[in-house]
Amino acid sequence: MKQFQFEYQSNEEFVNSIKRIKQWCNTSVVSNVLFQIYSETLDKSKIHNICEVIWQEMPEALYMGSSTNGNIINGEKSDKPITIICTVYEYPSTKVKLLQYVLNADTAADVAGDLIRITRENPWVKSIMTYTTMRGMSMSDYCDFLSDLPKHVVFCGGGAFSEDINDDSAYVFSSKGPISDHAAVFILTGGEDYYVRALHVTGWKPLGRNLKVTKAKGPVLKELDGEPAYKTYFRYLNINNDENFFTNTLEFPFLYELYGNDILRAPIACTEDGSLVMTADIAENANAKIAYGDPWTILESVDNAAASFRDFVPQTFTVFSCAGRRTFWGDDEISTETKPFQSIAPTSGFYTSGEFLRNGDHVIQHNVTLVVEAQREGPISTKGAPKVDVKRSDFSGKVSMINRLATFIQAATEELEEANRRLKLSSITDGLTGLYNRTEIQRRISEKVNEFEAYSAHGKSGIGAALIMMDIDNFKSVNDNYGHNEGDRVLIGLSDMIRETLIEFAPEASAGRWGGEEFMILCPEMNKEKAVELAEILRMRFSELDFPFAGKRTMSLGVTEMIAGENSDICCVRVDDALYEAKRTGKNKIVIG
Repeated sequence: MKQFQFEYQSNEEFVNSIKRIKQWCNTSVVSNVLFQIYSETLDKSKIHNICEVIWQEMPEALYMGSSTNGNIINGEKSDKPITIICTVYEYPSTKVKLLQYVLNADTAADVAGDLIRITRENPWVKSIMTYTTMRGMSMSDYCDFLSDLPKHVVFCGGGAFSEDINDDSAYVFSSKGPISDHAAVFILTGGEDYYVRALHVTGWKPLGRNLKVTKAKGPVLKELDGEPAYKTYFRYLNINNDENFFTNTLEFPFLYELYGNDILRAPIACTEDGSLVMTADIAENANAKIAYGDPWTILESVDNAAASFRDFVPQTFTVFSCAGRRTFWGDDEISTETKPFQSIAPTSGFYTSGEFLRNGDHVIQHNVTLVVEAQREGPISTKGAPKVDVKRSDFSGKVSMINRLATFIQAATEELEEANRRLKLSSITDGLTGLYNRTEIQRRISEKVNEFEAYSAHGKSGIGAALIMMDIDNFKSVNDNYGHNEGDRVLIGLSDMIRETLIEFAPEASAGRWGGEEFMILCPEMNKEKAVELAEILRMRFSELDFPFAGKRTMSLGVTEMIAGENSDICCVRVDDALYEAKRTGKNKIVIG
């Protein structure tokens, strides 16, 4: 694999560059030639002219391109509006296939379906790279459709953009289709001697407590924790809704988990009602945190990502970097993110409106993210793994002030959350046994009765729940004869046995200490016949426990099933009556109420 990277200056220089490429091809084994064209300018006539030159000089070559927010060449941001990357594949086994589709909300499913079909028909495919327009459509469903691609195929790409970050205009094009503002281009690459890897890098780290997305629609985040989403930025970060809103919030995007991956979403605007317009869809009911962007931390993440490719020994890197990262760094510093990759292999790409990568089983649209694909033909070079060249004399061994403060805040937040969790747990659990206390188990019973009643009121039949109530037989004698410590051991032993049995036979059930030596179990979606079977297991297992002084003990149990139309108090009275009947008629038995 050989790559030529150059900036477009004029037609004459471009023609000369192509002639040099042709000369090199004439002296080498060549299987495919691909031109990738990145353009900050939205002048379609210039792009059309470049495509014509390629077709005239190398009609057998493929080309694909995108409008961008900036271009990456030789690992640095180009100061020219158009860059051209020519990749020459040298192994005869390497295959390349180019596709272009009209893409909008109505065609998304068909586009994904056809791409999946073609990929399955061509088992040699190992990589699919895409340039796509994103204007006027949600990409979430589209990504879900693409997730059905064969699992072994690496999928990555970037969203077309324009030089002006506030301009929605964008286009893609290829030798298989016209310049279009509603299209997706795909390059499928593979073969037995072709190898590919890809990853994503954020570098932004979570900060502070979890915030629940209580109201959202598509890319509009309306409420966090039941309040207008903007309040979070104003209250915690003192960020005003003014002309600097986007720039300021870029340092603090939202981070939340999607399919097990950390995803960033940056606000780009704030509406009058306090809703935030995000760079992409954000899921309702998700738990999000504000993330912080610290240059030191970000660069460390980038360096680690580059180092992870060393043993792969790539021949080229393609980088899709969010335009938000360019805004965050500024043009003088943005190349610090891509130079580490260039120190390993030729690196090119562009600044995007969104980044795509398959993570596990899912294709995900990222934002404020760096997506990197590494390619290689043939076995690993005998030269060995290259070193990552990071020239940051003031970086090694130091930790920035914001990093230290963020670490402090995060640690303090986690300690507070843990304290709150323990406080909440202590308010609903019994201090001795660790089971729910009476207040909590009663609340759960009432909640289940109300749920069952509402279900029945709509004419639907079904099982509400069963209750099992138990009482240790002759427990007073344990305390009187062996002391309260032994009595506590018996109560704890019973509680542990209940917990273990429910995990095994009824994991949805809830158990609580009703009072003294009495215990209650709520068994959702269980009828009284099944509850009796569970009660018998509990009775037998308790009778087999052997305590140090009290020896083996028994217990009596009452069982009942919820009846439509009765309240929780009546239900509890019935199971209590059944337990009393078991005690009155001989103990160590089960009675159904």
